[in-house]
Amino acid sequence: MNDTSASGPRVGVIGLGAMGMGAAMVLLERGANVIGCDVSEPARQRFERSGGQSVASPAELAERCDVVLVVVVNADQVEQVLFGDHGLAGRMAPGGLVIQCATVAPSVARRLGERLSAAGLEMLDAPISGGAVKARAGQLSVMASGSPEAFAKAESVFDAVAAIVHRLGDVPGTGSGMKLVNQLLAGVHIAAAAEAVALGIRMGLDPDTVHEVITHSAGNSWMFENRVPHILAGDYTPLSAVDIFVKDLNIVHETGRELAMPTPVAASALQQFTAAKGAGYGREDDSAVIKVYQRLSGITLPGAAGDAEGA
Repeated sequence: MNDTSASGPRVGVIGLGAMGMGAAMVLLERGANVIGCDVSEPARQRFERSGGQSVASPAELAERCDVVLVVVVNADQVEQVLFGDHGLAGRMAPGGLVIQCATVAPSVARRLGERLSAAGLEMLDAPISGGAVKARAGQLSVMASGSPEAFAKAESVFDAVAAIVHRLGDVPGTGSGMKLVNQLLAGVHIAAAAEAVALGIRMGLDPDTVHEVITHSAGNSWMFENRVPHILAGDYTPLSAVDIFVKDLNIVHETGRELAMPTPVAASALQQFTAAKGAGYGREDDSAVIKVYQRLSGITLPGAAGDAEGA
């Protein structure tokens, strides 16, 4: 990947959470003129301690940036960032580029693109995948759609933050559609991995051995290989939270309903994540969906927390 330079575009990153902070830090380290934005003062201070500049509102950032990455949680937050009382639309110079990275429905992405175009701005519909670790390493996967001109403006930014950029079309909506396919699979695979490990424990199998055997067998998946170690360690520190999949699988469900397209497997996974959220695990790592099975069957999970709860 190429280094961005201070003479390149002035880049803003709105949302200094796990993935946004990682992207902002990588841009900073590669010489970009980057400004972070977050409502959280501790997040802003963390970025400033690393040598970055930060502001508290998108309106402040808009006047100082040519390209803005929006890395927030959901469509409501995107709406506020772009069109709220302190939003960037109407304040960012005409011709500016918004790279919209949050997971939203394709229909929402299309409407956002139309509204930004009416405000004289371009938008790339560019959901990201890879998690906090790959964000910090500049190794994100980007599923993007938008005009060739928008892609050209985003090139130096993507060079810094992404390992691969999938160019999926010329209009917003396609990128978000592809992200929903990814999230459907990711959510189903996490829920299935949790159910499989829970069944193994219920049958008296050693969970470490289950992990060892399955990761070398046809039943393996990337999510099994990545998330089951969290369960084995009894560590549910949220690298990606249960709440994220309640949100994203709901978007899958709603989009399927718009299209009259049934998604029964995704719906089953959504129910498991919803149950985990209802049981109080929404802010824990998404692998905590296994605790639903703990409650239903009385299994004892590995690690101190799991042993305590299962007792």
